[in-house]
Amino acid sequence: MEPVGFPLGARLIVEEHASPNCGPRRDGARPDHVVLHYTAMQSAEAALKRLCLPEAEVSAHYLIAEDGRIWQMVDEAARAWHAGAGCWRGIADMNSRSIGIELANTGAQPFPEPQVAALEALLPGIMARWDIAPEAVIGHSDMAVGRKIDPGRRFDWRRLARRGLAIWPDPCEPGDFHEDAARFGYHWEAGQDDALLAAFRARFRPGADGALCDADRAVMAALAAQWPGPGA
Repeated sequence: MEPVGFPLGARLIVEEHASPNCGPRRDGARPDHVVLHYTAMQSAEAALKRLCLPEAEVSAHYLIAEDGRIWQMVDEAARAWHAGAGCWRGIADMNSRSIGIELANTGAQPFPEPQVAALEALLPGIMARWDIAPEAVIGHSDMAVGRKIDPGRRFDWRRLARRGLAIWPDPCEPGDFHEDAARFGYHWEAGQDDALLAAFRARFRPGADGALCDADRAVMAALAAQWPGPGA
């Protein structure tokens, strides 16, 4: 395998490693989102093994190792089992509506340059093939508030946005945080206000802490104004 140090749009080398944990997308759905995860395991190889174990009942379309190696486990047209319970912009079955990408990371370490560069090289093809907009590239924590925290505060969403592969808002006048969160696409249950704030900050204000403030409201207002969800 050739070394990975991808400029944007470079030719990818992807190793196939089929997982049995997949099936057809339900009700004729096609992928219109990408969901990013981290594996929370000690190595890419350990994650690859688990994602292909029938008894684990989990999988993803792609796994990217720390050194930039990429494995494809599920065909993009098929439904991988990566998203689980949750909701984003009214979509409850995100497995049927998304491509899942796992990044080998324990959750407590930075994402290495070869890995991020490989992701940046992989995403444009996926987005072009399925006509996926940058605002539809989301984190697991976005669609599973209070249940999942990946890819976490260490993941550089702003860098992806500079490549046109995600979004990054310019803050505007503060609004009602929770109304704007619902308009943007978040879904949360009663009693999960703190989890919502944590999920939002992990992605859009990773250095922030403390109580909800006007800086949070300004960023959420910008997200709702620039990228409102369907029917908002």
